[in-house]
Amino acid sequence: QVQLVESGGGLVQAGGSLRLSCAASGSIFSFSAMGWYRQAPGKQRELVATISSGGTNYADSVKGRFTISGDKAKNTVYLQMNSLTPEDTAVYYCYFRGRRSYISRIEYDYWGQGTQVTVSS
Repeated sequence: QVQLVESGGGLVQAGGSLRLSCAASGSIFSFSAMGWYRQAPGKQRELVATISSGGTNYADSVKGRFTISGDKAKNTVYLQMNSLTPEDTAVYYCYFRGRRSYISRIEYDYWGQGTQVTVSS
């Protein structure tokens, strides 16, 4: 099956930056969308950013600070996070949506294991 491997999480001071990466491997054919979600303690999982043929989409809380990019040839999605604040502290999950084969047009959702981002004051 498809496996998503994330990297780049860690501990940073407020105002600092981090760059998250997530690479997909396994029985994949193509992806129609890639993105990032996050979940903070005591809160629901929320959309952070997505990228697809329709462009990019960002949560209001991260607009102007975060930038999502992708390399479809390498099945990799990135999230550049700048001007981080303690409110950005959460587990970040990468997300892919795509086809498993050339024959079937059915798309499936895939999730990474999550990587911890902690921002100190």
